[in-house]
Amino acid sequence: MRLGFLSSPGGACCRGAGARGFVRLLVSRGLQLGLAGLLAGRLAAEEKKFDFSTAGIGQPPPNTTSLVAGEGKPGDWRVILDDVPLEPDAFSSNLVAKKSVIAQMARDTTDEHFPLLVLGNDSYGNFTFTTKFKLVDGNVEQMAGIAFRIQDEKNFYVIRASGLGGTLYFYRFEKGLRTAPVGNNIKFTKGVWHELGVQCEGTKITVLLDGKPAMPTVTDNAYSSGKLGVFTKSDAVSYFTDARVTYVPKVAFAQQMVDDTLKDYARLLGLKVFVLAGGTNATKLIAGNDPKEIGQPGGRIDADVINLNVREYHREKSAAVVTLPLCDRNGDPVASVRILLRPITGQTEDNAYQRALPIIKTMQERVAMVKTLTD
Repeated sequence: MRLGFLSSPGGACCRGAGARGFVRLLVSRGLQLGLAGLLAGRLAAEEKKFDFSTAGIGQPPPNTTSLVAGEGKPGDWRVILDDVPLEPDAFSSNLVAKKSVIAQMARDTTDEHFPLLVLGNDSYGNFTFTTKFKLVDGNVEQMAGIAFRIQDEKNFYVIRASGLGGTLYFYRFEKGLRTAPVGNNIKFTKGVWHELGVQCEGTKITVLLDGKPAMPTVTDNAYSSGKLGVFTKSDAVSYFTDARVTYVPKVAFAQQMVDDTLKDYARLLGLKVFVLAGGTNATKLIAGNDPKEIGQPGGRIDADVINLNVREYHREKSAAVVTLPLCDRNGDPVASVRILLRPITGQTEDNAYQRALPIIKTMQERVAMVKTLTD
């Protein structure tokens, strides 16, 4: 094992050329590519269903948070049983079954009163979210909707159906204030189940009613991701069930960077990224070629590479291993990158470093700040 200092006029790993030809590492495109990496995904789409049947009848729905936008107190959300149309012909068939639904039961007649129930704790960027809803009662309002990309009770998007108003509208809530509505006049009859959905892809928002687009696509860039929920207004009693979201799981930038690098350098035997964890001598793996290893501790070498701005080389049975620092835009080491190379005839420490330099350079171009690695 050899651990060598990066001796260079600038002193830091990203500021000058070392005695062994350590080149200047570029960061000019780091922010742009870093943001692109954050939006990228490497997994197939997944579906998550929000199951309310685990709660007792009359109890609050599990794994939810009750909030209120506007004035008044949060709503009274409870799980009840109701007759719900069966799939797949849900809206033209008379076949129904008793199912657990969530019901907003409070009857606060305040006009600017919007009970909001957040489903789970996960945030979603690009997704399709649907739920069945039924307008049940209300004197001031009969309304049901879905809230999405929720930041908090004052900042989110909403699509809501109004039975008394006869409208389907999209709004943005920002700092507690609503934008002008976008939508159509549509009649909603009390006691009839419908499916309301939204598809978000970047800034494009498509509203779905009973599986079909219900208005022109909306473009809005206020919120790029957030939580999901259901929504009512004033004294509206509304039911919701069969809520589900289809989404592509977000991949941390560091892992996306590793995946892309492995594609670009297909002959690599392995690639791992370590960061400091809870102290100057402890590190953990945040990205690598084996997902099962993520979160495992690193070694003292990885800590030294970051803390001392050094590089390390050693031979294993079937690989030449080079560990180099990965720097932020200021030239400060924020991670160590362990590169496993295929041995070549006449393999030396010097030519191992030379083979590793283009790889670390490719990765360095994408790193703008330490936070980017773990996002």
